[in-house]
Amino acid sequence: MRVAKIERNTKETQISLTLNLDDKSEVNIDTGCGFLDHMLTLFASHGKFGLSVTCKGDTEVDYHHSVEDIGICLGMAFGKALGDKKGIFRYGYMILPMDETLILSAVDLSGRAILSYNMKMPTERVGDFDTELVEEFFMSFVRNANCALHIRMLEGTNSHHVIEGTFKSVARSLRQAVDIDLSCENEIPSTKGVL
Repeated sequence: MRVAKIERNTKETQISLTLNLDDKSEVNIDTGCGFLDHMLTLFASHGKFGLSVTCKGDTEVDYHHSVEDIGICLGMAFGKALGDKKGIFRYGYMILPMDETLILSAVDLSGRAILSYNMKMPTERVGDFDTELVEEFFMSFVRNANCALHIRMLEGTNSHHVIEGTFKSVARSLRQAVDIDLSCENEIPSTKGVL
């Protein structure tokens, strides 16, 4: 079972996060930000991941530290749960439509942290959530999961749908990448022999 538990305590946030790549039965999200709770619940559902997150952050300031640190913890959990990455497909991609929105994402679990983020949010906020924090979340994730992640908005006029489509698309890309390729389940998917 590929499972990782991460605890992160700073002066700004206290986070406990558990990720299960192989059992989607447990999903419990409480970040202190309702919109982020919704996005992470969608992420777990569309990626077929077990995910538990609790965060106590300085939300009286804003959601920035909570979003950033949860991205850090989720990235760390993916890296830990994947271990040596033997047998994984490594690559995944998804073009996801959601009403008027169309999002493309592609991931390579390469061991190299790169985010290519080409999104133009229609608005600066969704409720009390700053839309610029989506890039912050995925940057934190990529740096700690050590993966290459490309995200493109091909169409979109509703920020809620754009963000929702992004979390769903990335989750489905990751699901493909972490799945086990039974034809080479004891091999690392790289000619270098390491990822």
